[in-house]
Amino acid sequence: MKRRSIAIAGCGIGGLATGLLLARAGDHVVLFERFEKPRPIGSGLMIQPTGLAVLARLGLADRIRREGARIDRLLGRAGDRVVLDVSYSAMSRGNRFGIGIHRTSLFAALHDAVVAEGIEIRTGHTVAGSQLGAHGRSLLFADGQASEGFDLVVDGLGTRSALAPSVGYELAYGALWASLDWPAGSPLDPHTLSQRYRRSSTMAGVLPLGTGAGASPRAAFFWSLKGTDYPDWHAVGLAAWKHEVLTLWPECAPFLDQIVDRDQLTFARYAHRTLPRPLEDRLVHIGDAWHSASPQLGQGANMALLDAWALAKALSEHRDIARALAEAIALRRRHVGLYQALTWLFTPVYQSDSLLLPFVRDRLVGPLSKLWPATAIQASMVSGLIGDPLGTLDLEEYSAFPETRALPA
Repeated sequence: MKRRSIAIAGCGIGGLATGLLLARAGDHVVLFERFEKPRPIGSGLMIQPTGLAVLARLGLADRIRREGARIDRLLGRAGDRVVLDVSYSAMSRGNRFGIGIHRTSLFAALHDAVVAEGIEIRTGHTVAGSQLGAHGRSLLFADGQASEGFDLVVDGLGTRSALAPSVGYELAYGALWASLDWPAGSPLDPHTLSQRYRRSSTMAGVLPLGTGAGASPRAAFFWSLKGTDYPDWHAVGLAAWKHEVLTLWPECAPFLDQIVDRDQLTFARYAHRTLPRPLEDRLVHIGDAWHSASPQLGQGANMALLDAWALAKALSEHRDIARALAEAIALRRRHVGLYQALTWLFTPVYQSDSLLLPFVRDRLVGPLSKLWPATAIQASMVSGLIGDPLGTLDLEEYSAFPETRALPA
């Protein structure tokens, strides 16, 4: 059968994974990237059992496990109250866990595999749109040039994709991120995503990232901040900001000591959006280009990996591209809708100007969430497994760690 020609716009997590899956299935794949050298943007992220299942099929899960940090627990405190306590072990079956990893490590694993596969990457191409013609769909670039026609264009350009209509809204709160060394002797658990809150307007967090390709463990430090307050933060200076952080969370001192320049911190903005129709004639949107949300549930990269798998699965089962795209979206729509709704519901509890929501969270929801079945429900939600996305996609869970260790009180 004639090889299908597929253009993938964007060398992000979803784009690279899609390119690997489709090239290995026999399609002719070309990746387009705006940077002269493909590179990741961002700091730390969490790989959940859902994303790990796809990475295992790609032959990359063992590398990610070695380079990342096993995460067994999410623990959040507001003052002396525990208001978030999620342990993967609360789920009834399986040796489940998350992996904290720097985006660079995940990108490198996927990019190395793409290069090893001999997949073409065309850099220096800023995508400005697309055009359907007699020879397929072409990508249009900001410099006025256009690509050849392809049987299919996959949009992996993210939230602000030039290939997707503008929908949704930007969230009021973003976050400052810094990648730091894990301090020797830190009282924080190196297998726990730790967070501290003041009401829902202030949040700090530390995510273990593992060693990456190096020898020393790393961590991602993040601090919630309203987008409108970012200019004021920049003007006030590091000393005043560090004082505010340490007032909330004194144990962070060894992390903050490493931040000596504001350029070590990157401000990330987030948007909540869902395309009602994520496909057109010979064009499909995946990952954040289709659905993006607050990172509160840590699902972004995992959802993109699931989208990539669903698309590859559908294209392997249907030669007709229109039918395959409809099937790919159908495989993912319920799970995507569920997590878009959950992030919309829970984000204001941890990032908003509300006074009532954190009061209820700290004094009612927090204590109740420590009881069964809330413990299992929370763990299933954080792991991405609610809605059985793996069963829908004929995927199996990956497990290559020893059994979950006992957690500290």
